[in-house]
Amino acid sequence: MENVGALIFFAVLAAFICAKARVPAGAVVFALIALVLFVGTPVGEGLPGAVATFVGVVDDAATPALTNAPAETGAVG
Repeated sequence: MENVGALIFFAVLAAFICAKARVPAGAVVFALIALVLFVGTPVGEGLPGAVATFVGVVDDAATPALTNAPAETGAVG
């Protein structure tokens, strides 16, 4: 897969063209293709872990506000 960068570029370009032409389904499909191609590269292989960490941090921060439970401060005492 030497030319994966070109494939990603053309998928993003196709998503942009579909969005400008007001074809949302095509834009979503091409954007997902670009995302899958990017995650398959060595540069993008850490993306799923980074997204999982981000979602976990947001979940940990939002849970006390949504359940009216006191937040765990981590303080000793």
